[in-house]
Amino acid sequence: MAPGKSSSKGQAWFCTTGLPSDIVIELGEMSFHLHKFPLMSRSKKLNLIILDQNSPNKEPKTKTSEIQEEEEEESNHDSELENEIQEVELRHISLPGFPGGIETFEITAKFCYGVKIEITPSNSIPLHCAAHYLEMTDEFSSENLISRTERYLNQSVFRTLKDSVKALKSCKGEILNFAEDLGLVQKCIDAIATRANSSDLSSLFGWPITEKGSATSSFRRKNIIKSETWIEELAELNLPIYARIISAMKMKNVSNEVIESSLISYAKRYIPGLSRSTRYNNNNVTNMPSEEEQRELLETIISSLPTENTSSTGQNTNRAKFLFGLLRTGSILGIPEGSRSSLERKIASQLESAQIDDLLIPSYSHLVETLYDVDCVERIVRWFLEGLERNGEENGDDNGEEMERKLVKVGRLIDGYLGEIATDGNLRPERFADLALSLPDQARVVDDGLYRAVDIYLKAHPGITDEEKERVTSIMDYQKLTLEACTHAAQNERLPLRAVVQVLFFEQLQLRKAIARTILATDPDADGGADLSEGEQQIHGQSWRAAVRGNQLLRLDMDSMRNRVHELEKECSNMRKAIEKIDKRGDDLGEGKKGLNGASKRFGCKFRTQVCDSQQRTVVAPPRRPRVEQSP
Repeated sequence: MAPGKSSSKGQAWFCTTGLPSDIVIELGEMSFHLHKFPLMSRSKKLNLIILDQNSPNKEPKTKTSEIQEEEEEESNHDSELENEIQEVELRHISLPGFPGGIETFEITAKFCYGVKIEITPSNSIPLHCAAHYLEMTDEFSSENLISRTERYLNQSVFRTLKDSVKALKSCKGEILNFAEDLGLVQKCIDAIATRANSSDLSSLFGWPITEKGSATSSFRRKNIIKSETWIEELAELNLPIYARIISAMKMKNVSNEVIESSLISYAKRYIPGLSRSTRYNNNNVTNMPSEEEQRELLETIISSLPTENTSSTGQNTNRAKFLFGLLRTGSILGIPEGSRSSLERKIASQLESAQIDDLLIPSYSHLVETLYDVDCVERIVRWFLEGLERNGEENGDDNGEEMERKLVKVGRLIDGYLGEIATDGNLRPERFADLALSLPDQARVVDDGLYRAVDIYLKAHPGITDEEKERVTSIMDYQKLTLEACTHAAQNERLPLRAVVQVLFFEQLQLRKAIARTILATDPDADGGADLSEGEQQIHGQSWRAAVRGNQLLRLDMDSMRNRVHELEKECSNMRKAIEKIDKRGDDLGEGKKGLNGASKRFGCKFRTQVCDSQQRTVVAPPRRPRVEQSP
């Protein structure tokens, strides 16, 4: 039969070949009005169904003829009408569970009529499943649909990564079960893992990236954008198939960068609120998964994260931000402790790439009073230190500089975090101090950032006791404060007196060291003490003893200053008690205001700020007034 045109009218599909249809294929709500012989020549299953329907047709015809003989009074028009209705009932065929739906069957019907069809990555698997359902094998008819679709899958789809992803996207509903039974899903997964393993993010589809010409950078950017499309399309797959793809990638030793990029894309598509700078698309609110589905997805992504860090350093900041987004979402959804601990360990391995805003994880538990989850940050710091210690044992001193660099960056990060959470009124002093002391001394080159956090905490908590102030200020190492920080701390009224005294002492000590370094820098033989003569060595020994004596004098000055401060405190206390007594006496006599003014005049409490010069232990006598002789 010559190929004809097709047309659709409502819920019916017609093949306009010039001949009336003699069979109707019912597929869901659609009815395909076709012809028997094109379908029987290609499909073994339809051939058997039609033959089975034609075999009992003789019996109805015999009964009709008997009725016509017995009832000769009926008109020929009525008998012909009954025969037509009977034939129509025999021509209806239903195909329950047909894979691919109406569109796939339409393409299959066109193929049976000899119409040229186009096989694409999106319809190759549905057509292959439909061909198996209809038993369109080469044994029944040469160059049948099964062999054509199988050849296309092997020669085109399974050889390219993007076509394999598109083919997997078409595996939905009943097609998925057929594709699983035929092994097509696993073949696509293996093809994706193999192609991703032999490529990278800059040339995933075989596009060459050269370094010639002035347009190299723009050409590279275009290729990277094209190569990342398969990752975006991979995010459209359902979770079970996607998890199988990630497992296959790990089996094929695909780079961690590719796996993490794919996981980030998949998580951002289905989990809202991962980033504080982006919002969930309102157009996809109806497709947003439920909390249970999000929790399952989150656990799958956490378990699929590579244990080792990526070698690329350009995207580490974004990856750390993504991991902290997963942690915040996990705290809201209430993921199990095992998944949470695994995620915290992964974050700890990239903590040096995090920012202060990432650490500000709100506390969603009713058992925690603080605004932010300080316990979580403390656990991450502990995992980080354990990772550094483990790497140090494995690599020895080969990676010492890198470990020290990471430790210093984390120390700076934690100091900034302490400054942010210091304004929380529910943060207890011991929790603040414990987090600050969780890092070793090597993590801080200078303690200026820690001093800033302490100053903010004391300002935000004016009601804490003196013991708690001592506890908070004891976390600082005053020897690591710069001169600017020492100058500010010496004038800081919120610091305890003991802390101010220590600041002044180490400030003077820093000045002495700076002077000593200047002297040694001007002396060309400062580093060659072994080559000095005996006289020069005696001179250096005398200068060293003089420096020691100077330090002893400095300690004496600080002790005398401390004693003087204690005396002033006692005098102020006695004066305060005297003023209170006078106020009580004035209240009894009805002259409280006068008594208070008189007490203020007699006992003034205003003291001028005096600068103590501790360089010389001398007392300057006040100048005497010249004596004026009076005339007799």
